[in-house]
Amino acid sequence: MTAEARSRAEVEALLRGRIRDVPDYPKPGIVFKDITPLLADPEAFTALTDALAAFSLEHGATKVVGLEARGFILAAPVAVRAGLGFVPVRKAGKLPGATLAQAYELEYGSAEMEIHAEDLSGSDRVLVIDDVLATGGTAEAALRLIRRSGAQVAGLAVLMELGFLPGRQRVLPALDGAPYQALLTV
Repeated sequence: MTAEARSRAEVEALLRGRIRDVPDYPKPGIVFKDITPLLADPEAFTALTDALAAFSLEHGATKVVGLEARGFILAAPVAVRAGLGFVPVRKAGKLPGATLAQAYELEYGSAEMEIHAEDLSGSDRVLVIDDVLATGGTAEAALRLIRRSGAQVAGLAVLMELGFLPGRQRVLPALDGAPYQALLTV
């Protein structure tokens, strides 16, 4: 069955069935959601890529941004499938040349992300893709960074949202009306 012929419920079941829970990783009490079995399964990875590519096209994206590091794995094939450009958002100090930076707060400290200044323009509509939405700090910072570049935000899409954390409440105001999609909520 092609990915296009699957219902949203079928795609969700396929994806959910390929995510492995790893208890007590990276520390006791945490259940890590391992997506490597999903990536290793061409049927599931294709379904994921097709779903995110359809979302990007539906909302008029001209570029896809992937957030370091697992967001790169998801966003690059989405960009190819949708016929769009891919732009990485990296941790500070990882990109050569002129960059725009955005600082953001983490649960226990702060971090900074960067994008090449010339990779986005005022005519771009950018879809941000990441693997997981947890507290929302990284996604919120990426949305700010895209707007600072002069580009418009076409939306935010994630493979899974951790529904027991406040990420959605944090990113919805930052989206400022742009669409949000989580393929799975756990």
